[in-house]
Amino acid sequence: MTLWQAFKFELLPIGAQRRQMRCFVGSCRFVYNKGLALQKARFDAGEKKLNYAALCKLLTQWRSETQTSWLKDAPTHPLQQALKDLERAYTHFFAGRADLPRFKRKGQHDSFRYPDPKQIRLDQPNSRLFLPKLGQAVCHRPT
Repeated sequence: MTLWQAFKFELLPIGAQRRQMRCFVGSCRFVYNKGLALQKARFDAGEKKLNYAALCKLLTQWRSETQTSWLKDAPTHPLQQALKDLERAYTHFFAGRADLPRFKRKGQHDSFRYPDPKQIRLDQPNSRLFLPKLGQAVCHRPT
């Protein structure tokens, strides 16, 4: 019998890391909203919606444009996860399980996630967690 166990850790970022995390959240929100605006424009024009792979190709373009070059400061995987969330929202909408996706607003359900556990390194003896483009953050297990 295999026993699976999960642990919950609370990050204690320093001020600079906290600001960086807010920037990451804002970048993810921007990518989601830009993708949603593009999908709505395509729908209004009578075109098919873009799939996740096509949106990821556009994300690469957005990161290389001069107006949105600040997207390079955020890690790529969380931005791709925002597009995956958009794709999932459209899938649920077309299946009749949810309403039409809406634009995200600042301060409401702000979050980002790293999908690849290989990117995250936990240094348990020193109570530190390493996240890409954020560095090491102190963490502890809440009681």
